[in-house]
Amino acid sequence: MILASGSFDNLNPRQVRFLEEAARLGAVHVLLWSDALVEAASGRPPAFPQEERRYLLESLRWVASVSLLEAPANPHAPELPAGWLPRTWAVEEQDDHPAKRAWCAERGVELCVIAASELEVFPPEPEMDTARRAGRKKVVVTGCYDWLHSGHVRFFEEASQFGELYVIVGNDANVTHLKGPGHPLFPQEVRRYMAGSIRFVHQALVTSGWDWVDAEPEIQRLKPDIYLVNEDGDRPEKRTFCARLGLEYVVLKRLPRPGLPRRSSTDLRGY
Repeated sequence: MILASGSFDNLNPRQVRFLEEAARLGAVHVLLWSDALVEAASGRPPAFPQEERRYLLESLRWVASVSLLEAPANPHAPELPAGWLPRTWAVEEQDDHPAKRAWCAERGVELCVIAASELEVFPPEPEMDTARRAGRKKVVVTGCYDWLHSGHVRFFEEASQFGELYVIVGNDANVTHLKGPGHPLFPQEVRRYMAGSIRFVHQALVTSGWDWVDAEPEIQRLKPDIYLVNEDGDRPEKRTFCARLGLEYVVLKRLPRPGLPRRSSTDLRGY
């Protein structure tokens, strides 16, 4: 068992890369700081509530389980849930602390410090998987996915119920073309990586085309059964494209996961 602990507030690519590296050591079990603990440790409430942070973490393919670490508690010397016996505590280099080392030494737990330099490199885009699994439809969704949030994850979760999900992320030049200067915030390789880190996604790719159907070259190769969008992404250009290819076009309502707030990348740009 590999222990990881923190607030994971405003989940960013570096934190996801950290969890991926931690998962190379074994099954990662996250002790997530509660809202009260975040406020006690930082002096201010978290940007995102604990249930939303938990949902995002549980959606990552690198995370085996999540438990809440309640206040009052020392984040450098946590009280573990009953039955937990970690072999290793994985921490980012910036979070290494003498109290963590002492806690590990007292319990015979290895402390693994993951260097910041390892978290700045993102895996290359995979070769497109064009294979068709028996009994499984292929589903494609497209978009910018510039600031991956719980609304995106919920969309992926719902889309994956229709079949094997491919997320095709807009290339940088076309995102700028469609959205204007200042977009995207994150380069295409990072946006693709973040989408591909969600366990509901079979594969994440980057578009090579242009305008509202910039995923046409990828769709022509994948030969999916369904092109799925949410209400915000419904465009006449996409409908015409699907009609021409004989591709089923499905529009989902843009609804958050029950109990979580509605999110949009535009609103989150100020976080």
